[in-house]
Formats: sequence, C-alpha cells, structure tokens
Amino acid sequence: MALAVSWLTVLPVRTGAPSREVAGGALRWAPVVGAGLGAVAGVLVWSATALGVPALVAGLLAVGFLALATRGMHVDGLADTADGLGCYGPPERALAVMKDGGAGPFAVVTLLVVLGVQAASLAGIGASGVPGWWIVAAGALACAVGRTGFSLVARRGVPAARPGGLGALVAQSQPAWVAVVWWVLLAGAGFVLAGWPGPVAVVLTGLLTFGLSAHTARRFGGMSGDVLGAAAELGTATTLLVLAAATA
Repeated sequence: MALAVSWLTVLPVRTGAPSREVAGGALRWAPVVGAGLGAVAGVLVWSATALGVPALVAGLLAVGFLALATRGMHVDGLADTADGLGCYGPPERALAVMKDGGAGPFAVVTLLVVLGVQAASLAGIGASGVPGWWIVAAGALACAVGRTGFSLVARRGVPAARPGGLGALVAQSQPAWVAVVWWVLLAGAGFVLAGWPGPVAVVLTGLLTFGLSAHTARRFGGMSGDVLGAAAELGTATTLLVLAAATA
C-alpha cells in the first residue's frame, strides 16, 4: 500500500527499492489509492459549484487536481500511448515514438477528448442537483474503476514491451482474477450508488480496457507503463460519462 501511494500520488511516502512481488502488490492496491484521489476531486466539484463557480470550470479544476496529484503520470502515459498507436511501422518504431517525450497530434487530440470528457462529466454531475456525497462517491468510484485497469493490463500472459522501467517490473504480475474481483466489488458499489448505470459503467470500462490492452500488446509487442496510464485515464472518463448520463 505504501508503494502504491508513493508511485501513484505526490505524497512523500518513502519506500525502498521494490521487489517484483511488492511492485505487483502495489498494483492491486491502486484502486484504493484512486478512490481517495477521486473523492477529493469530488469534494472540489461539490465545493466549487456550491460557491457559485460554473460547473464546467469546477470540472476542469478537478481534472487539473487529479493530474497534479498524480504528477501527470497517467496523463503522460495516455499521450505517449496515443502517439505510439498513431505512428506507422513495427513495434520498435512505436516504442521509439513513445519514448521521445514530445506530444504529437494524436496525443493532443486524445488528451483534449479524454480529459474534456472527464471535466464535462464531472460538471454534469455537479450541476445535476444530486447531493454532495453523491458527487464525492462518483469521483471515488470512477478513479477506482480506472485504476483497476492496471491489473488487467499487467495480467499474466502479456509480456513487457521493452526491458527496464515500470512496465518490465510489473508485467505478468497479476493473476487474471484480480481485476475481475475488483470489478465485481466496484460494480456492487456502483449499483448501490446509481442503480444499474453503476454496473454498466464498470462493465463498459472493463471491456474498453481489455480492448486497449489487447490492441497495444499486439501493436507494441507487450505492455508498458504508458499503457497503464492510458487505461487509468480512459477508464475514469468512461465511468464518469455513464454516471453523468445517469444524472442528466
């Protein structure tokens, strides 16, 4: 848990150099860390709209907080994955583009769409008239569901796309049942929160994450740390969108 907090937030939690076993365990705690971050984002939306801040501005501020609180790591992974998938050539070419660090047109458009969906969905929930606790719970659920995708991307049978880095450390560290258990638990929580739209959001996110994982594994020759970030951001956006539609 300490390693998960250290990796996935800006909180100054000190940990030693992780073993592969500890690193794999940290991924299994990621939804808990995500729930905490999402709850704070929900509080920001609730507080800002209560103070008269326009809902879309409140949503943008919450998305900005999430990027800041995670060092922009997941957003960077989403951008690099988009550029890698958008280039032509063999896996080596795609990985070189992803490692370059620049943001190409595919990355820019993807960031605008995915982060825009997150901000607009949070705005819709904040302006829908639901109680404040509902907004907080929706943020927590969405960020937890998004980070459950880590366990699916790093599941056994999907090798690392390249040696070194986070991807190589956690590749194939997750039994297939880990993501399933998390999604079942979160689907139950979603049903308590929003009725059937809650489980629908979780199932849809699971399907999209599996599709992302399968496509990137085929395109890149395996998984990488960037794909973990992409899964988190896409999963969060998908869950928020369904919840926002449920409150419309």
